[in-house]
Amino acid sequence: MVNYWLAKQEPSGPRGYNFETLKKDKKTVWDGVHNNLALKHMKNMSMGDLILFYHTGTERQAVGIMEIISKPYPNPKEDNKRFIVVDVKYKKPLKRPVTLVEMKKQKKFKDWELLRISRLSVMPVSKDIWETILKISQH
Repeated sequence: MVNYWLAKQEPSGPRGYNFETLKKDKKTVWDGVHNNLALKHMKNMSMGDLILFYHTGTERQAVGIMEIISKPYPNPKEDNKRFIVVDVKYKKPLKRPVTLVEMKKQKKFKDWELLRISRLSVMPVSKDIWETILKISQH
């Protein structure tokens, strides 16, 4: 069974990484996560799961989809083994980006972590919310 996730990334600046760069790279290591709750979510990721790539900063919008292509493993760049990473690959862009403002208008999103815990960088997405975001991107 495929699980759905959302992962945030600052798209510009010195440490930025955006969806267009992932498209060029084809795959990358999703790293830099240190929040305990985000790490807990990452431990539950499996190969084949899908992730919404969300641009933070001034954009605040879901822009595309990536697929997890590894099990979570300790970040080789960190001394502490609790900091984990997953390998992801580019899948496809959304038909059009779906903004945070649009998501906030959806009543069924009100209890979702994206709207409740604004600093959280990795979170699960229910199948219902996933399908609603894809539907919004079609219009």
